[in-house]
Amino acid sequence: MKYLITGGYGFLGSNLAAKLISKNETVLLYDNLSRVGSNLNLKWLEGIGVFKFAQASTLDYNQLSQTIEAFNPDIIFHFAGQVAMTTSIANPRLDFETNTLGAFNLLEAVRQYAPKAGVIYSSTNKVYGDLEQYAYTEDKTRYNCKECPNGFDENTQLEFHSPYGCSKGAADQYILDYSRIFKINTAVFRHSSMYGSRQFGTFDQGWVSWFCQQAIMTKNDPKTEFTISGSGKQVRDLLHADDMVALYKTAADNIAKINGQVFNIGGGIENSMSLLELFSLLESELKIKLNYQKLAPRESDQKFFVADITKAKKLLNWTPKVDKITGIKNMLSWLEQNIN
Repeated sequence: MKYLITGGYGFLGSNLAAKLISKNETVLLYDNLSRVGSNLNLKWLEGIGVFKFAQASTLDYNQLSQTIEAFNPDIIFHFAGQVAMTTSIANPRLDFETNTLGAFNLLEAVRQYAPKAGVIYSSTNKVYGDLEQYAYTEDKTRYNCKECPNGFDENTQLEFHSPYGCSKGAADQYILDYSRIFKINTAVFRHSSMYGSRQFGTFDQGWVSWFCQQAIMTKNDPKTEFTISGSGKQVRDLLHADDMVALYKTAADNIAKINGQVFNIGGGIENSMSLLELFSLLESELKIKLNYQKLAPRESDQKFFVADITKAKKLLNWTPKVDKITGIKNMLSWLEQNIN
């Protein structure tokens, strides 16, 4: 098998690449190295094994198509993209070009030069909008959804909110349609929250990593302060990098079986957590007191999103193995060694 990973030095890409490279698979990483931490992930992967690298953007159609034609991959994992809602609002053109046009360029290159390749896309729960059509209850630490207490499945109505939701949602739909119209093997994973080593979180993306960083900084300096948006009761389900890697490898091995399918992906209700619940765990684990101020809620922020992963369990025989407590402890351990 020959694997091409766009965004290969990002969080998803580097973790998956490490697994494939360690198994001596033929891997090509396509990345423009614009993401914070990408150069560090490059150096890390170089210490694991041999792989190919093309430093370029998915917006460069000529370079992308030439790379795909020359490499002729069996599977393409499309991870390259703009990943922050706040950035999409600040610069919607950049967001559109990176997410929608980049995905379209990839699909066209595959259609013309590698039509037998399978394409697996990392989409987002933001394609469902703010989910305010549902009713919620509020307790001391979290929101809960009355109608879908165990999470949302793939039949949830699409409702693109924010430029980020629109750009990722448009790419999501293009990738599904290229299976219908052009008979390319594709699959779409709509993710909740992912976390783990090699994730260099920022204030507007990779929230588990970001707040773990703030906790470690507080441990080193108790005067550390930070901000959160909203009440802190927003809930997401957490998927560890190890489980994410297992999912994508299994999907690649079964691409014909899941062709044209979409899956909601996360850690499931048992691995769900609010910001406040994460803070409580961090304070207990590190023996600290976090100092933060609450800002207004972010635009189109969901009160509650947990993925109903029944479909992935059934069709791929996949289920998360890393529980949220173990995963966060491992995340803290990695960050303490790499926080600089």
